[in-house]
Amino acid sequence: MRKIVYVSGTRADFGLMRSTLQRIESATSLSLSVVATGMHLVPSYGDTWHEIEAAGLRLAARVPVEISPATGATMTRAIGQMTTAFADVFESEAPDIVLVLGDRGEMLAAAIAAIHLNIPVAHIHGGERSGTVDESVRHAITKLSHIHFAATDQARERLIALGERPDCVHVSGAPGLDGLDVTPRRARNEVFADLGFDTERPVALLLFHPVLQEAAEAANKTRAVLDGLIQARWQAVVLMPNADAGSGQIRAVYENDVSSDFRKYVHLPRADFIEIMAAADAMVGNSSSGIIEAASFGTPVLNLGSRQNLRERNANVIDLPEDTARIADALTGLAGRPRPAPCNVYGDGHAGERIVAQLEAQRLDAELLNKVLIY
Repeated sequence: MRKIVYVSGTRADFGLMRSTLQRIESATSLSLSVVATGMHLVPSYGDTWHEIEAAGLRLAARVPVEISPATGATMTRAIGQMTTAFADVFESEAPDIVLVLGDRGEMLAAAIAAIHLNIPVAHIHGGERSGTVDESVRHAITKLSHIHFAATDQARERLIALGERPDCVHVSGAPGLDGLDVTPRRARNEVFADLGFDTERPVALLLFHPVLQEAAEAANKTRAVLDGLIQARWQAVVLMPNADAGSGQIRAVYENDVSSDFRKYVHLPRADFIEIMAAADAMVGNSSSGIIEAASFGTPVLNLGSRQNLRERNANVIDLPEDTARIADALTGLAGRPRPAPCNVYGDGHAGERIVAQLEAQRLDAELLNKVLIY
């Protein structure tokens, strides 16, 4: 049986991967364990490692790291701490493949540890562009990886242009779309009445994360976003940001805001998050979920600032700077406008099936590990 270890550092990546991980675990030729680290293990972020066990998945290890103060230096030190700890876990687990997703430091640390133990790395969501430090980290993980699961055809082409073997680059689609069409959801008014909103007024889902290079501006940008919502007289479900540099400033703005139109949450279970996304009159912020998942519901998205720069867009996305007046104008213009039809360039909701098939079929030999750039 082929052993797979998945590394998870946040509520977000686990939520995206949950159905795929459960599919891996149920495959007769594969076994799965999960390493939890980062925000998963911090009470102020919801102690979300419990959701891994609640999903019926084996937790191989918990790797705690310092995430405060939320600065670039803290993020750098955490990568070093995780690299050392992951080496110990991988030695003990002896997986055949280490599976990682996206562009966070946890995944970079896992890839560094795995290649030095001669363990192939499978990477999901490589080949995408987003600007900021995330793009550099994502491409670094690509160069440390051996098997690639791209979300789109363009991403696959970019991975091959980066020198990856075409036969090791597979278009799976985005795992976060799996199951969206079958997840039980209530009607909009029922969802928002339960949250105490006036259902006659529009409601946004707000996810606004810090950008490392813009950490010093995080508070001012956040205030501009909230003021835009207030000026447009929109209500909002506000989800606290991740732990990257600048997150403390964002949280402080949220905590000091006393508007009765906002409902603030440290964490929402995946099913609740998806239900609110589908019901919302718009998403506002800079989360990849607005770029990727929201299109499957036709939810309009105001994508703010540079964090998702150059990602492939669906028809539901409007790009804006973090400017109060422009946000307010855009929200006012959305009120009462028909939603775009659900249509998503990031896949068809069957990524997990394709990922499992390739994890089962991929030949793991010296040629795979001794990778060279193909030009």
